[in-house]
Amino acid sequence: MLSSNGVTQRASPRLLVVDDDRDLCHLVMQYLEPEGFTLSIVHTGGEGVRAAVEGNHELIVLDVMLPDIKGFDVLKKIRMQVRTPVLMLTAKGDEFDRILGLELGADDYLPKPFSPRELIARISAILRRSGWQSESNTASRPPVIYSGNIELDLAARTASKAGELLRLTSAEFDLLRAFLEEPGKVLTREALVENVLDRKFSPFDRSIDLHISNLRRKLGPQNDGAERIRSVRGVGYLYAWPIQA
Repeated sequence: MLSSNGVTQRASPRLLVVDDDRDLCHLVMQYLEPEGFTLSIVHTGGEGVRAAVEGNHELIVLDVMLPDIKGFDVLKKIRMQVRTPVLMLTAKGDEFDRILGLELGADDYLPKPFSPRELIARISAILRRSGWQSESNTASRPPVIYSGNIELDLAARTASKAGELLRLTSAEFDLLRAFLEEPGKVLTREALVENVLDRKFSPFDRSIDLHISNLRRKLGPQNDGAERIRSVRGVGYLYAWPIQA
């Protein structure tokens, strides 16, 4: 079944919204439920952590400003226990909040105030990246990509280094896939934003650079100490294939 935003749905994706603005939550529900989403809404950070850990959600929408616990602390607690994708709601123009959220493991951010259409677009993009529909297609299992001691399982959407699981966000996973599928090729920032983050490129949006910085840190250097993901000044990035696989 196709929703009006073009997302093929296996079933209703379950979303958890953590925000103390009850009017906003009501508005979000009014727009998202007709699009085929099933919502659970809580208004405090403590409730958000419990619901995120105990529930079974495809995505969490988390506000930075909460009455009891800061949204960033909620994100930390969530990331210690589950890998559910998180969309952070931040104050408009507050770059520090956006940077910190991505560094702590958020998959994306959306500044307030936002349009319902933009919220749906961001949620849909994260769901596509996270592979929540992939269980319905078992006819052919996507391959596993290897690069030195890095293993990327496209079907399970997991990545490991030397046999140890890497805790990647959905954006980091798809970035790594993009690099491993075209090693040695320079991928422009514009192409990465449009193909991985699934949104229109803006030269003032540095989120792709933050995702790549986080991915670099998690991957670490090659066995010979060489950098895996190299910056190409003024153009973009490339993934250097190891000399010995």
